[in-house]
Amino acid sequence: MKIMILGAGAVGGYFGGRLAASGADVTFLVREGRARQLEDGLRIESPCGDARLPVRTLLPGEAAPPPDIIMLACKAYGLTAAMETIAPHIHEDTVILPVLNGMNHIPLLASRFSEARIWGGVAHIVATLAEDGRVLHMNEVHRLTIGPHGDDGSLMLAERLVEAGRQAGYDSRLSGDVLQDLWDKWVFLASLAAATTLFRAPIGQILHADAGEALLMGLLDEITRIAAAEGHRPGEETLATSRAVLIERGSKLTASMLRDMQAGSPTEGEHVIGDLVRRAAAHGIETPLLEVEWVNLQSHEAGRGV
Repeated sequence: MKIMILGAGAVGGYFGGRLAASGADVTFLVREGRARQLEDGLRIESPCGDARLPVRTLLPGEAAPPPDIIMLACKAYGLTAAMETIAPHIHEDTVILPVLNGMNHIPLLASRFSEARIWGGVAHIVATLAEDGRVLHMNEVHRLTIGPHGDDGSLMLAERLVEAGRQAGYDSRLSGDVLQDLWDKWVFLASLAAATTLFRAPIGQILHADAGEALLMGLLDEITRIAAAEGHRPGEETLATSRAVLIERGSKLTASMLRDMQAGSPTEGEHVIGDLVRRAAAHGIETPLLEVEWVNLQSHEAGRGV
């Protein structure tokens, strides 16, 4: 099973590094600067165990044996460029495993690569890429959930990848309904991102405000209603978990989108928040809190000259 991973950042570097360390056949498709950083090995620092290992890299445009699976571990706004980069490596029955936030990447990939099989992937991990190239994993959550869309004949390969992940030491799961899993993450992530980017603060700090908890729950409710209208309302247990995380007193939790904003970088706002606002409008759902957040993100992009 040959695995190609586009990107060796926080997500791709962590899961790909764990797979490579366990002996899986992994190649990282990266830009030249990242390839130079990896010449001395991929470094992971994690409560689940540090690692430093040599890895195989490939630059865009270079030839390679056809992979069985291509994992896309880029930001959602980098999807167009990512599709062009992986295009020479796509062959009949190639599996593309996007680990992106939001939902629109799935139809875009299916339209661009009709000969490929598109899976769903959901990464639960809090990690970042340090300036010197280290992958910094910040807690003990490291779960990757994958699943084919329907019966496309690739279930056996999915089972092999899940088992490889278990051998690699991370929480590796095969989903029976990966679209619902994607929506479950999207509902929580959008609530977290909306609140922490709007106030430039972690959850615990927001909860110090008199109406902080009501605002957090209001965002979760608006987004849940959108998911329900789309046929993917999270289950009560999932929603209870999301509520518990969003009202945890003293929590230092923020969304990675806030870190992107603070760095003056582009964000995934279009894919995580803007898409939800448009879906709400299509269903006639009022989302006043989410719309304020969308103005916040759009003004951030305007300030970057975008």
